[in-house]
Amino acid sequence: MTTAASTRRPTRTATGGGGAVAFATLVIFTLFAGDFWRNLISWPAYFALDGLLLVGSIVFLVRRRPAFNWRRTPRMLALFLLLLTVSIAWSFYPGASALGVLAQWSTTTAAVFVALCLDWPQLLRALGNAFRWILGLSLVFELIVSLFVRQPVLPPWATYPPGKQPAAFYWSRDLLFHGGQIQGILGNSNLLAMIALLALIVFGIQLADRTVRRSVGIAWIVVGLLTFALTRSSTVIVALLFTVVVLAFALWTRRAGPDHRRPVYLTAAALLVVGVVLSIVFASRIPGLLGKSEDLTGRLTIWDSVIGLAQQRPAFGWGWVSYWAPWVAPFDGLAVRNGVQYLQAHNVWLDVWLQLGIVGLVVFILLVLATLKRSWFLAVDRPRTGVVDDKPYSALTLLPLLVLAAYLAQSVAESRLIIEGGWLLLVVFSLKTKQTAP
Repeated sequence: MTTAASTRRPTRTATGGGGAVAFATLVIFTLFAGDFWRNLISWPAYFALDGLLLVGSIVFLVRRRPAFNWRRTPRMLALFLLLLTVSIAWSFYPGASALGVLAQWSTTTAAVFVALCLDWPQLLRALGNAFRWILGLSLVFELIVSLFVRQPVLPPWATYPPGKQPAAFYWSRDLLFHGGQIQGILGNSNLLAMIALLALIVFGIQLADRTVRRSVGIAWIVVGLLTFALTRSSTVIVALLFTVVVLAFALWTRRAGPDHRRPVYLTAAALLVVGVVLSIVFASRIPGLLGKSEDLTGRLTIWDSVIGLAQQRPAFGWGWVSYWAPWVAPFDGLAVRNGVQYLQAHNVWLDVWLQLGIVGLVVFILLVLATLKRSWFLAVDRPRTGVVDDKPYSALTLLPLLVLAAYLAQSVAESRLIIEGGWLLLVVFSLKTKQTAP
């Protein structure tokens, strides 16, 4: 006789296995080290690689059919994706918008695979593996350039006019032994510094939760610190300090317990007010403290141009494009500095306002705040599997909060949160904090 219990379908969980973790590692590596692939194999080949990763992500999702609670779909994420998709209809550059929407959905699909086919420990492992590859290859690359090439290196596939090239064009500027900021395989010191910061978060969590051997964990933290020191990115130094403050408040909140959190929140609010006031009062001195020029290395000029354009189409923006398309107006010649045309607003909030208007900006802010709120309570509340709230804390539950804190600090000076690896993690954390807990 068949009972009801025996006929009940087993619950599907995110048991991705080694194959899913390995593929997720490649996806994460590619989306964080896109400039490495583009410099090495050219843009067309990179697009082909992205296409293969998209197909692979879809295959994993179809074959594994991971559990998904549709009632727990992050509404602001769905609304933001819908808004950027339909923006093609009113876009000033519909062709470029179509490409940008395709890229955004491709990254989103990869993020859905990572979020649903990997559980939290597997996600941590995939992030750690990808960041180890990026940091390790970056240091080896810079060492080879300094020992054997002994001169700046341009991407091998590109052609440039004769003469000295702008510094931003070089894959490596051969600065490892000359006290300069190394760029690693990404060809950009700011991007490499941000990955070093994210890697320190991941490696620290792995070490705290003892998911790696102590010697291995310490060794890779040293590699992360060394890379961070060699990049000397002022933007990411600020992000590091902000992340440390957030970590301190999260640990304090854990220690205080659910019934004694008011002093923590009051202190955080007071610190925020003081920080804002000091930033306003000493605004003219901040660039000097960060080692920047008075216009923040051209950012103020870019922001002024972006604000002027956004005000022309304030409600719904010019249309989604993700990376700016330099071959269409108004992006052609919009942000040029020292012979280099930049493809972002260097401020994620201005970038979203420019592309999707005030409506899109409000939706994006709500998406970030909702994900941040869930990440905060995931980090500070004890895991609950029964009536009694006595389960031990895990360092892994700090992962979304600390990563988002780093990106929020960076978002003032970079637009990486809506591009490639930044968007991947925002979607992953939006989904996972809504669907499952570690």
